[in-house]
Amino acid sequence: METPDLILCNGRVTTLDPAKPEAKHVAIKCGRILSVSDDDIQPGPQTKVIDLQGHRVIPGLNDSHLHLIRGGLNYNLELRWDGIPSLSEAMRMLKLQAAATPTGQWVRVVGSWSEFQFVEQRMPTLDELNEAAPDTPVFILHLYCRALLNRAALRACGYTKDTPDPPGGEIQRDKNGNPTGLLIARPNAMILYATLAKGPKLPPEHQLNSSRHFMRELNRLGITSCIDAGGGFQNYPEDYEIIRQLHDRGELTVRIAYNLFTQKPKQEKEDFARWMKMTKPGDGDAFFRMNGAGEMLVFSAADFEDFLEPRPDLAASLESELEDVVTALASNRWPFRLHATYDESISRFLDVFERVNREVPLQDLRWFLDHCETISDRNLERVKALGGGIAIQHRMAFQGEYFVDRYGAKAAERTPPVRKMLEMGIPVGAGTDATRVANYNPFNSLYWLVSGRTVGGLELYPEANRMAREEALRLYTAGSAWFSGEDDVKGRIIPGQQADLVVTSEDYLAVPEEKIRDLQSVLTIVGGKPVYAAGPFREHDAPPIPVLPEWSPVARFGGYGAPHWDGRTASLKTAPRSAPSPGPLWGTGCDCFAF
Repeated sequence: METPDLILCNGRVTTLDPAKPEAKHVAIKCGRILSVSDDDIQPGPQTKVIDLQGHRVIPGLNDSHLHLIRGGLNYNLELRWDGIPSLSEAMRMLKLQAAATPTGQWVRVVGSWSEFQFVEQRMPTLDELNEAAPDTPVFILHLYCRALLNRAALRACGYTKDTPDPPGGEIQRDKNGNPTGLLIARPNAMILYATLAKGPKLPPEHQLNSSRHFMRELNRLGITSCIDAGGGFQNYPEDYEIIRQLHDRGELTVRIAYNLFTQKPKQEKEDFARWMKMTKPGDGDAFFRMNGAGEMLVFSAADFEDFLEPRPDLAASLESELEDVVTALASNRWPFRLHATYDESISRFLDVFERVNREVPLQDLRWFLDHCETISDRNLERVKALGGGIAIQHRMAFQGEYFVDRYGAKAAERTPPVRKMLEMGIPVGAGTDATRVANYNPFNSLYWLVSGRTVGGLELYPEANRMAREEALRLYTAGSAWFSGEDDVKGRIIPGQQADLVVTSEDYLAVPEEKIRDLQSVLTIVGGKPVYAAGPFREHDAPPIPVLPEWSPVARFGGYGAPHWDGRTASLKTAPRSAPSPGPLWGTGCDCFAF
């Protein structure tokens, strides 16, 4: 037998290999799994040995829908409310950060939280924002539906009484016509993202640092791979230059397969035609490779979910525009993904795919739909017949209360119908859709799959549409690997596969259900090398990375759950885990708002 570079011994290894589901020891050689055994593995003179002390080991987690590249460029600018259990604590963080933020910069809370996670069960008011930060611009994004701006942010954006409402959005005004600070996505989120784009950007050196910190944060939560879904205002190749530089310097600690997201309404086909001359699916290597097109294929097909508003009716031009693009992609054998929320929209998408398939077969193309919260059984059958997959995310954990309020608890029981997808043999991969709607913590997503509950504790799903723990884990590992065509090299701990593993802080398979969402990694290994270590394995951690700029919220608070925040553990232990009581969902601090 070859001499291993690294041996992990005395662990409880979940391999996800039906032939050997559990083991004690893992040997690694040249970044690949060499052997998995219950018997001792003999080290060589240069072999590094790590005693796992009985900890649970799982395959590296693979988020099938993450906006890592865009998120990394901005991570150091953003104050995270993800996992904060009370509004009072969130506002205290905001006030401290506003005081530390230099003139000309903003405080940004960009999604990934819900008022239902707070013990107060409400949003901040505009009065509270203005009191906490009278002079520093504050922008707070809430899902796809709202943004809150304090007075300083309104001034920084130039929003006045004379500013017209942009197409598809509303600037809420008081009785005198002055902006209150509330922006409403009606019917789409363009107003929110266009406003966010007005804020200062980090210089390239800080973007490099920011991206490294975001990857380290993902490593802390067990992420070793992702499929990047592109994003609005994320242009190719310009906005991929920072992550490419990190790849060339050998500083990626998360494997990235990326999709290209069109940026120009009515010019989508031209975007993809240009990119087809520049790159092709599979270009790159095991750490950074091009995966295909989407999640935006044409703007007329954008059915962004906003369960505070009625379902949008998509444009009549959808079919012809989408058919042109999908025909071009399929003809050039480009895999593609498409954002899809509502069954009515999915029916129209599949009509197009079926027409294309009659001329250019889609089978074996690894195409897939994202989200699919309300997909019907009939449309599942159509996806199956065309050889497609479905990438699911825990967006309902953040919006389930809104969905139930509009459509009823019965309709929410299969949002999405994961069990039915699996029974039909449709490929399913799990993820988060972070960073602007749901948060990037995979253990939150696993908790949602297992418990069927929102972050506020509302039970959405009956037992029949929940996952067993190992089943959910499989969706987050081997399941997600299908969506980048890498199911033969990642997702399980078996000889020959990439040596991407996670040692969890407590046993994922045994902790009480409520504690699943509090798990994190104490040792993350990517390609056979430790990229993050804590607790009993801290000696194996990578060298610390300074935070740039020094006033960054990451330097003060860290990321998910504010790990540097005093008293975090005590606060989390007292966070409520029950469904929210009925009452106002939104506070504005003025009497002009009604919804």
